[in-house]
Amino acid sequence: MRILRLELKRMLKSKLTWILLVLSLLFSALLAYLPTTYCYSNYTDEAGNEISLTGLASIAYEKERQADASGIVTPERVREAVEIYQVCLTSYGVAESYDLPEGVYEREILPIAPLLHGVKEAFADPDTGMAPSIMEIDPEKINDYYSVCEARITSLMAMEQPNSQAAQRKAVEMYRQIEKPFEVYPGMSSAVMDYQNIMGFLVLLFCVVIAAPVFSADYQSGADDILRCTRYGRINLGVAKLLAALLISGLAFIVCAVTFIVVTNSLFGWECIKTSIQMMYSIVTLAEMDIGQLQVLFAVAGLLSVLASVSFTLFLSSKCKSTVSSLAASLVFCIAPVVICMTVPGALSTWLCSILPASGTSIQASILYAITDFQFLNVGGLSIWTPYAMIGACVIEIPLFSFLTIRSYCKHTVN
Repeated sequence: MRILRLELKRMLKSKLTWILLVLSLLFSALLAYLPTTYCYSNYTDEAGNEISLTGLASIAYEKERQADASGIVTPERVREAVEIYQVCLTSYGVAESYDLPEGVYEREILPIAPLLHGVKEAFADPDTGMAPSIMEIDPEKINDYYSVCEARITSLMAMEQPNSQAAQRKAVEMYRQIEKPFEVYPGMSSAVMDYQNIMGFLVLLFCVVIAAPVFSADYQSGADDILRCTRYGRINLGVAKLLAALLISGLAFIVCAVTFIVVTNSLFGWECIKTSIQMMYSIVTLAEMDIGQLQVLFAVAGLLSVLASVSFTLFLSSKCKSTVSSLAASLVFCIAPVVICMTVPGALSTWLCSILPASGTSIQASILYAITDFQFLNVGGLSIWTPYAMIGACVIEIPLFSFLTIRSYCKHTVN
C-alpha cells in the first residue's frame, strides 16, 4: 500500500498529468454546454414581430410549446397528432411541412412534433425500407401503432442481417420484450449524447497520454535499472505502477462523466432524461431504457473502455524502451477504431470495432452508436448484439492486459 501511495504521489507531481486532468474537467463542462448553443427558434409574436431565440431561451420556448406532447406515447395520441398534421397541411394545400406559410409550423405543428417522431419509419415499406410521408399514412392503422413497430423491426432486420436468421430472431425478441408504450419529454436532442461520446473520447486520449510513460520513462532514463534491484522491485513495483495509472484514469473519467451529465441535465431539464430512447433515435431501437439510463450506461461502458485502453497502454509501455514509442503506439490503437470503421468493410469492421479496447468511446464506433444500431456478431448459430460484445471484451481485457503488463515488466531485461 505504501508503494502505491508513493507511485500515486509520483504520477500526480507531474505537471503534464495535472494539465491533462484539468483540461479533461474543463472540456467535460464545455462539451455539456455546447449543444445548447445550436438551439434556435423563430416565431412571430402577437404584434407581428419576428422573434429569434437561441440557446437556453430557445430550449425554454420549445419546451413550453411542446408541453402538451409530454408523457406516455399512446397510439391514440399519435393518431391525433397525425390527424392534426394532415388537416393542417391539407388546409394550406401543401404536401410537406416545410412548404407551409411562415409561422404556421411553429403555431400548429411544433406542439405535436415529438409525437410524430418515428411514425414515418414505423410505416416504411417492408421490401424497400422507403418511408412514406405522413400525409400518406392512414390514421386508422395507427390504432395498432406498436404492432406496426414490431412488424417494422422484422422487416428491418431482414435487410440488416439477411444472412443470419439467428440475429433476426434475437432482434425481434429483444424488441418485443421492451415495455410499451414509450414516453417522451421534449427539450433534449441526440446531439447531447454525441457530445458525451466526444467527451469520453477526449478523456480516453488524455488518460492514455498520462499512462504511456509509466514504464517506458524509467527504461529510457535508466532509473528502472536501480528500482528493479530494490527489495520491492519487479512485481510489487509493477503492480503499484499499474494500479496508480488505473486509479487516476478511472477517477478522472468518473469525475468528468458526472460533471457532463449534471451540467447537461441541468441545462436541458432533468425531466428530459425520462424520454425513451426510441423517441430520440429509431422507433425500433432494441434497448429498453430511457435517456437517463443511456447516459449512465455509456458512462459505465466508457469507464470500462478507458480502463481497458489504459491497461493496454501500460502493456505497450512495459514493452517499449522510450516514451515516444509507447505514446505513439498507444495513440495509434486509440484512433484505430475510427480508421477501421471508415475503411474496413462488412463484418470484419464490426468484429474489430467490438473487441478493440478503445472502441467503447470511439468517435465512429462507440457503444453509444452500437446501442442505437442493429449490428450483431454472428458465430455459427449464435448472434451477439455488439454492445454486449464491447462491454464483455473490455471486462476481459482489463485483467488480461494488466497481467501481461506485470509479466512483461518482470521479464524486462537491461541491455
